[in-house]
Amino acid sequence: MRHRFTIFLAILPLAAGCLGGRARETQLPQNKTHIISGTLVAVDYWPTDGWRISSPEEQGMDSAKLSQMLESVRVQGLNLHSLLVIRNGYLVSETYFLNYDAEQKHELYSVTKSFVATLVGIAIDRGAISGVDQKVVDFFPDKVFENSDNRKAAMTVENVLTMTTGLDWEEGDLAYGRLFRSRDWVKHMLDMTMAELPGSRFNYCSGCSHLLSAIVQRQMGVSTQEFAESYLFKPLGIENYTWSPDTSGIAIGGWGLQLTPREMAKLGYLYLKDGNWDGQQIVSEEWVKEATRQHIETDDEGYSYGYQWWIYPSLGAYAALGLGGQTIIVVPDLDLIVVTTAQMDGSEAIFRLVEEMIVPSLN
Repeated sequence: MRHRFTIFLAILPLAAGCLGGRARETQLPQNKTHIISGTLVAVDYWPTDGWRISSPEEQGMDSAKLSQMLESVRVQGLNLHSLLVIRNGYLVSETYFLNYDAEQKHELYSVTKSFVATLVGIAIDRGAISGVDQKVVDFFPDKVFENSDNRKAAMTVENVLTMTTGLDWEEGDLAYGRLFRSRDWVKHMLDMTMAELPGSRFNYCSGCSHLLSAIVQRQMGVSTQEFAESYLFKPLGIENYTWSPDTSGIAIGGWGLQLTPREMAKLGYLYLKDGNWDGQQIVSEEWVKEATRQHIETDDEGYSYGYQWWIYPSLGAYAALGLGGQTIIVVPDLDLIVVTTAQMDGSEAIFRLVEEMIVPSLN
């Protein structure tokens, strides 16, 4: 595993025997990062134009312990592509592995869901969606859906947000394949049979999340991508992104967004700041609180679910999680954000790094 990392103001070399070959130069090229070497810049700033950099010690963290964390990544052979630690709004540790760097966009997979849910919150704030109790089928009066019954008619936006639609969906390649082959993804999802009453059980459903993107597009009268550009990405200074569409041109709601790790972190910071960004309320504080609190227990012990955010009560954290170890982890009480991109089997090892090594590095 070849990798490059910077713990700012404490640049710590790795041992030469890195898995997969020699360690690369520890300092990133000058056009890809910035190393401060003087006094700490003023804390009153927003990372719209980029994250300011600080040493861990200046933000109450121990650089030696963060170095031990990175050594643990090496020893465990974790297939991380990037690992960012942000404290008090400052980037204190930034690591890129293999051939990845700060400018490279990464497939977010299901982290996309948390961005889409934010757009739903903004649409509600603007009155385009009346609220989370609005019925899903009512957004599509021009469509006739198969297997209709009272349960499907009762399905709400909140049911989609909390993965409790009641639709007979089994997450996996077979379901994805059927969705990809469909000419109309919205109709495909709402043609499905109902397995149970909406709200009764958590059932992870990436296809269901796509309904949220379709609803945003219908209600706002512009594409989901255009709405995101105007009301989320541009205010946060997110410029380097791509977003894959479905067969009808609707931005895929369950996956498909690509961002750099630093841009990923901006969503975490927006939520950490209760939806405010540089004096502008991007999404309401009420939405942030609802989105990041437990609404339903999940099948994963130790995790519950909010509005397309995973809730991690033992750490006092919430997280956007994507296939393969894509994460935005927010610990509000510690003013801490951890972002990873990766190709791993799940995110458990990443949460262990946060809980056992990053949090204990706080003084």
